Amino acid sequence: MRIPSRLNPASGVADFWTLLRRPQPYRWTFITLSIVPAALALYWGMGSTVYGEPERPKVTYISTLDPARTDAEIAAENRANQEVKDLRAAAEERIAARKREIYKGLGAAAGMDVEEIERKAEAERAAEEAAKAKRRAEIEKRIAEANGTAAESPDQ
Repeated sequence: MRIPSRLNPASGVADFWTLLRRPQPYRWTFITLSIVPAALALYWGMGSTVYGEPERPKVTYISTLDPARTDAEIAAENRANQEVKDLRAAAEERIAARKREIYKGLGAAAGMDVEEIERKAEAERAAEEAAKAKRRAEIEKRIAEANGTAAESPDQ
C-alpha cells in the first residue's frame, strides 16, 4: 500500500456522502449537533482580539557634546548650567512672591485673614521642603548602599 493512497481524502468524502444520503430519522439532528461545537469555537475565536508585541523602537543617538571633552571642560559646563538653573529658580521665586503679594491684597480687600492664610501656606511649604529633603536623603542612602559605601548623614 502506497502512502499517497492512504492520504487521499476522496474515499472519505465519498463515504460521508453515501452516509448522508441514506434516509435516517435523526441525521439532521446529529449533523447539527456535530457542527454546533465547531461553529461556537470558531465564533469565539474570531471574536477575540489579540494584540501582537509592539515593534521595538529604533534608537538613534544624537550627541551634541564632544566625546573628547576633558574633565575641566565638563566641570566648567556644569558650573555654567548650575548658574543658569539658580537664576531661573530665583526668578521663579520672585514671581511666586509677587503673586503672593497680589493675592494678599486681594484677600485683604475681600475681608480675609491674610496673615493666618500666609502662616498656613508657609507651614505647608516647609512641610513640602522637609518631605522633599527626606526623600532625597533616602534616595542618596539607597544609592550609597547600592555602590557599597556607607551613607553619610548631613548632620554628622
